[in-house]
Amino acid sequence: MGDHKDQQPVRVGAAVRRRRRALELTLAVVAERSGLSVPFLSQIENDRARPSRASLEKVADALRTTAVELLAAADPACSVDVVRADDAVDPDFAPRVRSLVRGHHQLHASEFTGDHDAGREFQHRNDELMYVADGAVEIEAEGRAYRLGRGDTLYLTGGVRHRWRATVPDTRVVVVAVAEHIEAVQDRSR
Repeated sequence: MGDHKDQQPVRVGAAVRRRRRALELTLAVVAERSGLSVPFLSQIENDRARPSRASLEKVADALRTTAVELLAAADPACSVDVVRADDAVDPDFAPRVRSLVRGHHQLHASEFTGDHDAGREFQHRNDELMYVADGAVEIEAEGRAYRLGRGDTLYLTGGVRHRWRATVPDTRVVVVAVAEHIEAVQDRSR
């Protein structure tokens, strides 16, 4: 029994349906634009048929998007994935980055161990959360410095320029961010 989903098929149907409804289109209109039949489109939306790459591109064109965007918005057929900790221990405690989520998902999570290029400035389109698992860091964001210790978190909204550095050896920081391919929606009520 493996830990990773063994290339499970992607369920693109819900993404197609969401996009079609967002454009307020009927299946008949999408069928006319794509050259595909209404029953076939219905089967795609209900995940009873898996479109070929060519068919998916026709559907994407009819929905004024791309096949890549539909696949990015698709639901994975299997939503459980385990990423095991590395067994190899680095005796030099060299800085390293480890992805905590495999594949193309709505969030990214990485673990930073040790220090990294403290002069590098980051600015992400979407929101990000930094969690200090061990050690301590100093984060500069929006012209202010924040010192975080073990168990502390810092939340940054999309667009905030920031940089950080470890202030204690063997620091581990977990960074979780909304994926860049997801368009963040601003709360207009503020």
